[in-house]
Amino acid sequence: MIQRRKVIIGAIGAAAAATGAGCSTGGKGGEAAASWVGTAADTVVAPVKLSVTPASGDIGVSPVKPVVVSAAGGKLESVVVTAGKAKVAGAMQDDGTWRSTGDLAYGRKYTVTVTATDSAGVKTTEDTTFTTLKPAKTATVTFQANAMLILKEGRTYGAGQPVIVRFSRAVNKNAAEKAIEIKTSPAVPGKFYWRDDRTVHWRPAKYWTAGTKVDVTVNMFGVKLGKTTYGAKNVSTNFRIGRQLIAISDNRTHMTKVYIDGKLVRTMKSSLGKGGGTTGANGERISYWTAGGPHVVLGKKRKHTMSSASYGVSDPKDPNYYVSENIEFCTRISYSGEYLHAAPWNKSLGRANLSHGCINLSTADAKWVYNTFLVGDIVDVRNTPRELPIWNGLGDWNVPFDKYGRDTD
Repeated sequence: MIQRRKVIIGAIGAAAAATGAGCSTGGKGGEAAASWVGTAADTVVAPVKLSVTPASGDIGVSPVKPVVVSAAGGKLESVVVTAGKAKVAGAMQDDGTWRSTGDLAYGRKYTVTVTATDSAGVKTTEDTTFTTLKPAKTATVTFQANAMLILKEGRTYGAGQPVIVRFSRAVNKNAAEKAIEIKTSPAVPGKFYWRDDRTVHWRPAKYWTAGTKVDVTVNMFGVKLGKTTYGAKNVSTNFRIGRQLIAISDNRTHMTKVYIDGKLVRTMKSSLGKGGGTTGANGERISYWTAGGPHVVLGKKRKHTMSSASYGVSDPKDPNYYVSENIEFCTRISYSGEYLHAAPWNKSLGRANLSHGCINLSTADAKWVYNTFLVGDIVDVRNTPRELPIWNGLGDWNVPFDKYGRDTD
């Protein structure tokens, strides 16, 4: 560098001598030459200017906010983002910036080490740090088929199965709904209904068509779901609808007819709830009518013991007391204990309603139901004076769509 500077000074001196000799045309040329050489000697390479987002020292940074690095007046050579031994993935972009592609985590301190070169090839390395937010509380999600069964990913369900998202703690309903993405094929509009401040259902206007595919994603990581609550992580599931099975059980005719994809496939003699009722242990009114309206199949038990003690009638001297052990082929349709089941003792199938609220069937018919029905299938009870409330099982379809929850748009 010192030698180069001496050569340049010598050139300037020669140019000055030529100008002093009085050569007018050469003088102008000499002045131009001297000016050009002087500029070359005075050229200064500007240092590269690095920009890192989030800025160094930032705290409470959202973990879904990407790390972005740029170099003005130079070129990025490498960017490394770490938190302890964990390294965050990232990639160079077409515009020359670097952007993280991997997830950050809650409550971690990150170091961003950037190396860049200026226009002269000189390297610069800088370190910056920032800290992500640490929520006081986080919420997780469980996908449910109903309150008694977890929804199994990839499984087949009936035409009445709503989407059910259960948060581990109370959440802001608006924020939660925005985080839930539901895609169906074929596409259908739907609405949310909040069972409580943790559990939200979503259903279309009509029963699902056969073969519908349903994909559910809850994009809640980094999302504020409550005053001090954030989503723990993004989660997703999917399920499909099988054939469309709808059973219609008529309290007046004592018959249950089963339709698959619109075609009648089985007619079964039945005996529904005998009517009337009693008072439970806590003073609540217990009805012996089978609840009316669309029910959704909640689960099945090969054998099940049914007892009036389940709703508070435990005195054997009470005329409404009963214990029926090992009842066969039980298909449950409400949380309060309504089933379709075998009742070989009931000699009034197809003629009279004698049960405590269940749908009594012959053993052959109950076995067929047990082997044929899916969780999510519809059992619509007609011509009974008591209506199934929305909270008793999945009474979602008992509410007209225009009154059900609110639009997802």
